[in-house]
Amino acid sequence: MNTPRQSAARLIDEAMGYQFPAALRAAAVVRVADHMGDGDESVERLAKATGTDARNLGRVLRLLATRGVVEEAGEGRFRLTVTGQALRSNAPHSARDAILMLTDATMWRCAGEMNRCLTDGGSAFPTIFGTTFFEYFARDAETAAVFHVGMAAMSDLENQPIAAAYDFPPTGTVVDVGGGHGGLLLEVLRQGPGLHGVLYDQAHVLAGNRLDDQEDVSGRWSPVEGDFFSSVPSGDIYLIKRILHDWDDEQSATILRNCRQAMAPGGRILVIDAVVPPGDLPHQSKTIDLMMMSSLVGRERTEEDFAQVFKEAGLRLQRIVPTPTVLSVVEAVSAE
Repeated sequence: MNTPRQSAARLIDEAMGYQFPAALRAAAVVRVADHMGDGDESVERLAKATGTDARNLGRVLRLLATRGVVEEAGEGRFRLTVTGQALRSNAPHSARDAILMLTDATMWRCAGEMNRCLTDGGSAFPTIFGTTFFEYFARDAETAAVFHVGMAAMSDLENQPIAAAYDFPPTGTVVDVGGGHGGLLLEVLRQGPGLHGVLYDQAHVLAGNRLDDQEDVSGRWSPVEGDFFSSVPSGDIYLIKRILHDWDDEQSATILRNCRQAMAPGGRILVIDAVVPPGDLPHQSKTIDLMMMSSLVGRERTEEDFAQVFKEAGLRLQRIVPTPTVLSVVEAVSAE
């Protein structure tokens, strides 16, 4: 058991924890990992290559070394670790774009003023930025691009194992609602050669889709522009990945209701989100939940929360299929 002095010291240390993601962002912004080979690199050479101050770059790398991103290899020298390889832009599964998104001012500043969520009962975003999260993106194409590219980078790590975890039917139409650049739909179509896909999102998002250049799914998918709060295309299976957690229960029920109304008889809706586990154990969903609270209006949900929002949309929770990622496939069918 900690003494009062030890407890205070621990909390003070935790309060300084935000310096690590700040250092990680700084390293990602200047692309320092792109200039590091497989061996030792001097801070002086890295500073020259990145156009940065050598002393301060060394201080950033020193902190990153405490978390295993790099490791010190002698005075003024560092090397990338296996983990640090993912900071490279050209890594097979690069985390750089996701890091830039997760530490963008639209997330960072709101987290810093999380107390507003407690006193005001809503998101901190409108007070800080003067409008809502997605309205801000509609006005700022550069920030919107950071978000969509970052989300695609996060999804790249998840899409294949998620698609493989669910037993899709051999034929039918799969509609990816708010599907972004189409990474998940691509993997689903690869899993099921007899499936047809619909990538449903706004026009500026569809323009960056990843399916156009994929010969193995050519002719088996189509892009459809629209607003999921108004309607969705008809189909047999609906994918809703990392969408509902952006919205409150009423808005989420609207999206689900539109899917139910457009869904073919016997169809299924697959909400792919984290399911918050009970108890005190750490889980990424509990961290992302506070990001949703601070910057948006949504939340991560428990199994009971999903059952309730499905009920409001005329649906029934059929089952939850775990995946090798932090996300689960929460399957809903018509309650009628």
